[in-house]
Amino acid sequence: MSSAVRTEDLRPGVLLLPGLCFVVMTVAVLQTMVIPIVGTIGMQLHVSPTAAGWVLTANLLAAVVATPVIGRLADLHGKRPVLIGVLLLVLAGSLIAASTHSLALLIFGRVLQGVSYALFPIALAILRDEMPDRKLVGSMAILSGTLGVGGGFGLVLTGLLTADGADYHRVFWLTAVFVLGALVIAWFAVPARARTGRGSVDWWGAVLLAIALVLLFLALTQGREWGWGSVATLTCSIIGAITLALWWIFENKTAAPLVAPRLLTHGPLLATNIATLFVGIGMFVNFLACSYFVQTSRELAGYGFSATVLGASVVYLLPGAVVGVIAATCSGIFIRRFGARPILITSGGIGVVGFVSFVFFHTVTWQVVLATSIVSVFVSLAFAAIPNLLMAEVSASDTGVANSVNSIVRTVGTSIASALLTTMLATYTIAGTSIPREMVYTFAFVAGAIACTIVALAATAIRVEPPIPAIVTEVAPDSEVAQAHGNR
Repeated sequence: MSSAVRTEDLRPGVLLLPGLCFVVMTVAVLQTMVIPIVGTIGMQLHVSPTAAGWVLTANLLAAVVATPVIGRLADLHGKRPVLIGVLLLVLAGSLIAASTHSLALLIFGRVLQGVSYALFPIALAILRDEMPDRKLVGSMAILSGTLGVGGGFGLVLTGLLTADGADYHRVFWLTAVFVLGALVIAWFAVPARARTGRGSVDWWGAVLLAIALVLLFLALTQGREWGWGSVATLTCSIIGAITLALWWIFENKTAAPLVAPRLLTHGPLLATNIATLFVGIGMFVNFLACSYFVQTSRELAGYGFSATVLGASVVYLLPGAVVGVIAATCSGIFIRRFGARPILITSGGIGVVGFVSFVFFHTVTWQVVLATSIVSVFVSLAFAAIPNLLMAEVSASDTGVANSVNSIVRTVGTSIASALLTTMLATYTIAGTSIPREMVYTFAFVAGAIACTIVALAATAIRVEPPIPAIVTEVAPDSEVAQAHGNR
């Protein structure tokens, strides 16, 4: 960068961090608010549970297809315009979902909402560009922690809006309000910069990756409905795996790949992505298992708390979300003092404590609230540490796509947790009823503890190395960059 860039020009605006945190909070809310109301959507639209389930599946499929492409576009063409463009698409999807009574249009709206998953990696890349080094660690920790706790708030808000079987459209109107607020804030908070990257998007690589991920996600998300050994599930799995292998071969032979293979095989990045996968699993086990467990009728099952959706949200999930916010706020201090790797290891240990506590102590309300709050601390600290570990390993020009890959990995983790838990809940029921056995929840919390253990073990394998080379070789002239900063 040219010496003509003045230090004062590089100071981020006061709205930047809170504005990006609101954007990320919106992403998290969009991801979880719909989960508790899929059944309600099916009943109110008079469609089968299988058809209503596509409201979630379509959203995930759009996310895994769009995230790496959007991350690459942000690296090449500027973060702010891509961020604004994504928010506009998500707003359109929210308005469609809020105003329609057609399942097909609702699914289309959810597809547009799915591109919101790309907002988190873009927000991290913006922080890397704008924040001075002394503030970057803490800022990324707060932003990442917001993603972890925002999912809990999404579930709470759903409980408040849909109590007593209220119209599910309320949820989507609220998401539209969130997205509109995020759009306005981002417009004023995120500074405009001239693009510094040169090149183009590897569209053939994007198509191959999209086909592979869609097929694999279909097998994962629809396997329970189709049957895990069915022709449809096996066909999607096999063709998806073959396409993924072809994509890998193609990317290794491409000069400017969509996702450079070294971003996936580089030791510290691989370990960080493995940790992210299991953080996603642990987070969703906490959200879903706790929500279902406390809503179980104690009179019929001999366990649970007979809570309503509203009660489950406010009494059992909200305290954990609040604790998660506090942990996210403090995480930057911890990371600056001890380093991201020790914090990730510690977070895994905290998660084990929370899940093990749930396994043995879940008969009284305070025990459940305490256990879920402990797990929320794990999620906040882990999400705060992971981006710092990623950015220590990649060049600035690869920040968007590296974090996009990490976001996909996290999405895979949440999908695995959801598929595994829903399958267990539907399979192992009390004789003569559709109520899951208590052992299913015990298994889920043990699985959560195992996931946290793997997070800690993966973190111990991370050794910080020099950033790997950028995949974009052409850079804008210093004069152009200097002019962009001077016009701020």
